[in-house]
Amino acid sequence: MAIELLKRKNMSERDEKRELLAKLGDIAEIEIAQNEVLLAIYRRPDTTPGGIALAAQTLKEDVYQGKVALVVKIGAACNFQQENPYDGMKFSLDIKLHDWVVVRPSDTWALDINGNASGLRIEDFVPCRLVRDKHIRLRVSNPQVIW
Repeated sequence: MAIELLKRKNMSERDEKRELLAKLGDIAEIEIAQNEVLLAIYRRPDTTPGGIALAAQTLKEDVYQGKVALVVKIGAACNFQQENPYDGMKFSLDIKLHDWVVVRPSDTWALDINGNASGLRIEDFVPCRLVRDKHIRLRVSNPQVIW
């Protein structure tokens, strides 16, 4: 039973990623600064896995306070290896395109992007964030593990 739930959870995570990328559209024409990463903000489903319906205002907060996002574009000079200035120890995260990552919202710059030229309604735009490579704090396999 637990394995079946885990399979369903992983399937829904892939579906969420696919839906987010489809809504974002073609962003090939968007160029970002060399050390920046473009993230599409993860928005929770309107019901919890336990079946509790979330209020619209609660869901809207994900746009402003959401910490999990999908990597949709990586600048050419991004370096995810850092060095501790106090002891010289090096550490890194292996961040790739379409990974779920965690950032502090205040370290990012919010913007809305629509790569689908066919529609310019507010609903067609995807809330995104632009963040410097050094401000990515975590990589997670499932966006629902962070709140």
